[in-house]
Amino acid sequence: MTTWDEPLSRGPLRGKTAKALAEKLDLHTLGDLLRYYPRRYDRRGDLTDLAALREGEEVTVQARVLDARRRTVPARQGRRRMDMMEATVTDGTGRLHLTFFNRGSYHQNALVAGRLAMFSGRVSTFKGRRQLDHPQYELLDEDGNEGERAQAYADELIPVYPAVKGLDSTTIARTLAIVLADVDSLPDPLPPALREKRRLIGVAEALRRIHRPAEWADVGTARRRLKWDEAFVLQLALARRRRQADELPAKPRPGADGGILDAFDAQLPFTLTEGQREVGDGLARRLDASHPMHCLLQGDVGAGKTLVALRAMLRVVDSGGQAVLLAPTEVLAQQHHRSINAMLGALGRAGQIDGADTATRVALLTGSMSAAARREALLDAASGAAGIVVGTHALLQEHVSFADLGLVVVDEQHRFGVEQRDALREKAVDGRPHVLVMTATPIPRTVAMTVYGDLDVVALTQLPAGRAPVSTHVVPAAEKPHFLTRGWERIREEAGAGHQAFVVCPRIGDDDTGEAGEEVGDAPEEDAPGGRPPLAVLDVAARLTEGPLSGLRVESLHGRMAPDDKDAVMRRFSAGETDAVVSTTVIEVGVDVPNATVMVIMDADRFGVSQLHQLRGRVGRGGLPGLCLLVTDAEEGSPARERLAAVAATTDGFELSRVDLEMRREGDVLGDSQSGARSSLRMLTLLKDEELIGEAREEATAYVAEDPDLKGHPPLAEALEALLPEERAEYLDKT
Repeated sequence: MTTWDEPLSRGPLRGKTAKALAEKLDLHTLGDLLRYYPRRYDRRGDLTDLAALREGEEVTVQARVLDARRRTVPARQGRRRMDMMEATVTDGTGRLHLTFFNRGSYHQNALVAGRLAMFSGRVSTFKGRRQLDHPQYELLDEDGNEGERAQAYADELIPVYPAVKGLDSTTIARTLAIVLADVDSLPDPLPPALREKRRLIGVAEALRRIHRPAEWADVGTARRRLKWDEAFVLQLALARRRRQADELPAKPRPGADGGILDAFDAQLPFTLTEGQREVGDGLARRLDASHPMHCLLQGDVGAGKTLVALRAMLRVVDSGGQAVLLAPTEVLAQQHHRSINAMLGALGRAGQIDGADTATRVALLTGSMSAAARREALLDAASGAAGIVVGTHALLQEHVSFADLGLVVVDEQHRFGVEQRDALREKAVDGRPHVLVMTATPIPRTVAMTVYGDLDVVALTQLPAGRAPVSTHVVPAAEKPHFLTRGWERIREEAGAGHQAFVVCPRIGDDDTGEAGEEVGDAPEEDAPGGRPPLAVLDVAARLTEGPLSGLRVESLHGRMAPDDKDAVMRRFSAGETDAVVSTTVIEVGVDVPNATVMVIMDADRFGVSQLHQLRGRVGRGGLPGLCLLVTDAEEGSPARERLAAVAATTDGFELSRVDLEMRREGDVLGDSQSGARSSLRMLTLLKDEELIGEAREEATAYVAEDPDLKGHPPLAEALEALLPEERAEYLDKT
C-alpha cells in the first residue's frame, strides 16, 4: 500500500528528478509532492482561424505543417550559440510562423510537412509576419474527430506551479502526472462518516482534480476537500491540547470576600465598563477551576486590559497565592510597576505605615537593578511577601522562586519565545499555575481559532469612557514638504498649550541594526523606499532641536540607553518636564502619558499595520483629542502607501487586524517560522475560510471527546503525527 511519507527517491520517479525536487523545492515524500498545489490555472486560448489572429492574444490553432527548417543562431556578446527550428503552418485561411529555440532536431522530427497539429501560445509580429514563439503543441491523428479534440485541447485547464530556476512548471506537472497514478492506494485521513456528513469527495479524487481539472468546478470541489484536511487535522491537534490542559491539576483561586480585590474595586474613581466586568467575571470562573486556566485576553489600544489583569491578580492574592506579570522590555516593566502601584495606592504598601490592612507588595525585578534592590525583590518573591511581581526576562532565571505562584500574566506574549514562557510556568510548586496572556493587537476570529486554538480567547471591545478620538493623516514628505512643516508647527502649538508629543523613528542611529526586535520597523522589506537608510532617533532629535522644535524641551529614548536613563526620561516626560520625546518603538505598548496629544511617526512605511496602530494608541489617552501623522517618502499607489492609508482610515484595531492579515503572509500556525519548515497551511486561508474552520473545530472537538487517542481512526492519527512531529507538538503545547 502506498503511504504519504514514501520517499520520492524510492518511487516511480528517477533519482535525478527526486533529487531536484528535494534540493530546489524541499519536497521529499509523496505527500510533499502531491500537496504542492498549482498557484493558478491557464487556458491555452480560443480555437482561432489564422486569418483572425491578433497580436498579443493567447490562442490555440489547428493547422497543417507546410515546411520546417533548422538553423544555428551565431553566438553574440552575452549570449551563446543557439539551435533554432522554424516552421510555417496553415489552416487554409492564412499562414502562421513558429519558432523553437533549442531541441531543434526533436521538433523537426515531430513537425514534418503535412502533419496536422494544435499549437498554443501568444501571437506576436516579427518583420510583418504573425508568429508564435516556442508554442506548446499536440499532434493530431486524422480520424474524423480532429475538430472535437482540438476544441478540448484549447479549453483544457493548464496548472501553473510555483517554479524555481532549473525546475519549471511544466516539469513539475509532468512529475505529478507520474505519481498521480498511485493516489488511489493512499489512505484517506478523513473518516468516511465525516466525508459523508460534510459532502466531501475522497482524497484521491481531490488530488486528481486539483492537479488535472477537467473544468473549473473540479478545482472548487477539490479545494474544499483539501482545505478540510488542513483545518480538521489542525483543529484535532488543538482540541487534544485543550483536553490535556483540562486534565492537568491546578489549585483553585476562589478569592475571598472582603479582601484586597473588594477594597480595590471600592476605591476605583470610575465605574468598570460592561465589557471589563464581563471579562473579569469570566476570568474569575476560570481561576476557580481545579485545572489551569489558559486564556488569551485581547483588546484594542486603551481598552483596559491591564486593569482586568490586575483584578485577576488580586483575586489570586486573596486566595493566598502570587501573580507575576512578565513584560518584554524594561521600559514597559517599569511602567507597569508604577501604574499598578498608583492604582493600588495603600493597598500596594504592605508593611508600611500607610499601608492598608489587606495590602500586599508589588515587587519589580529587571536585569539592570542594583544588587541590593535585586536581593530585596528576590526575597519578597520567594517569601510570598510580594503578592504581585512585575519583571522582564530576569524573572525566568533559575534562582528566581515563588512561595505559591498561582497566576502568570504575559504582556505582549508574541515578544517571548516558547521556552521563555514555559520556564516561568514551571516555577509553580503546587500543580500548574493559571496563565493569562495579553495582546493589544486584535486578532481575527479565524486566527484566534488556529494560532491560539488551545486557549480560551476573550476580547475587550468596549473602550472606557473619556477616551478622545485620534485623527490620523498620511504626510507625503517628498511630495508635499509643507505638510511636514505644518506637523512640526502643530507640536509647537500643542506644547504652547501645555501638551506633549512623541516622534518615533525606526532606527537608533550610529549604524545600528536594531536590538531585541524593538528598534526596527516590521513592514515587509520590499515595501520600504530605497535610496537611504531609515531615519534614526539620534539624527532626527538633533535636527529637531536645532530646527523646527528649537526652544522646546526635546529628549531621546531608545533601547541602547542604560535602564536608569530610560526610566529617567520617561519619568520626566510623564511629569510634564519634557515637551517631546524622539524615540524608537520602546514606547509602542504600555506607555501611558495622558498629556501626550501628538504622535509623529517618521518613515511610517517601515512599520506594519498593527505596529502603527499600537504607536498611535500612545496619544489621546487623557480625554484630549489626539493627532497622529504618518510621515513617508513612499510613492502614491505603492503597497506601503496603501498600508498607511488603511491605518489612517480607521482606528478600529479589529478591522485593522484583518487588513494586516490580508496584506501579509499568514505564516505558519504551528511555529514553522521558527524551525524553517514550510507553512502548514497550503490551501486554507484564515480570513476567507472562517466558516469552514469553525465547522472543523466543532467536528474535531467531538472526535477528541469520543476517541482522544484516535485509536478508531488510524489514517487520521497518522495525518496528525505528520502535521505534528515531536518537536512541533512540544511547540504547540507550550504556546
